[in-house]
Amino acid sequence: MVPSEHSANNRGSNLILSIKNKTLAVLALLSVLSQPAFAADNQLTAEEQADGWQLLFNGKDMSQWRSFKQPTVNEKWQIEDGAITLTAGGGGDLISKESYKNFELTLDWKIAEVGNSGILILADEKGKYIYSHAPEIQILDNERHPDNKLDTHLSGSLYDMIASPVASHKKAGEWNSTKIRLENSALTIWQNNVQTAKVTIGSTDWNSLIAKSKFASWPGFAAAKEGHIGLQDHGDKVWFKNIKIKELN
Repeated sequence: MVPSEHSANNRGSNLILSIKNKTLAVLALLSVLSQPAFAADNQLTAEEQADGWQLLFNGKDMSQWRSFKQPTVNEKWQIEDGAITLTAGGGGDLISKESYKNFELTLDWKIAEVGNSGILILADEKGKYIYSHAPEIQILDNERHPDNKLDTHLSGSLYDMIASPVASHKKAGEWNSTKIRLENSALTIWQNNVQTAKVTIGSTDWNSLIAKSKFASWPGFAAAKEGHIGLQDHGDKVWFKNIKIKELN
């Protein structure tokens, strides 16, 4: 009689323990499933892969980049802590090996104190300098760099053409995000999820902006319908990571 009761008690305890373990497992699974599908640095989520996004930098090498008008990457561009890094001026501008026409580009960047850099689109190699033909999205230490006196030269601006809201920029040394969408010449720019510029290349508005800018007398500026993505060497230390692109149409 006693052994039988003991056995029954054990079976009851085991059943309760089993139910508790299964409940905890289900709760743990639900917790994981409820989390957003964020990718680690320089990786794509499953959703991004399914949606056609591609990495332009894997955090380990710069195999998808080269220096402007050069077959390889200048040694002053290095990888530091999973970021493409301009360690010193004189490295020249970087360009993607592939060219793009309609695309959405996202990336993260940070700039050193008193720093200046930029992201360029539709870059070709016809001119002496990348910026002579390619529109630039400005990167700047807004607080300290002397170029902060012009609104159209602040970080997130379509350089010398459309001013960015100052509030969208984080201070030097902090990571910022930029998104650029170009579809059938319609260009939209976001910085830290704030839209900073929207214009159609070649439109009346565009031509008016060009006429008021330094590019008015630059032949061939923004004439290319397809081109490389560029990362600018302006002589200051700058970091780039999570560079992702999705071709449209």
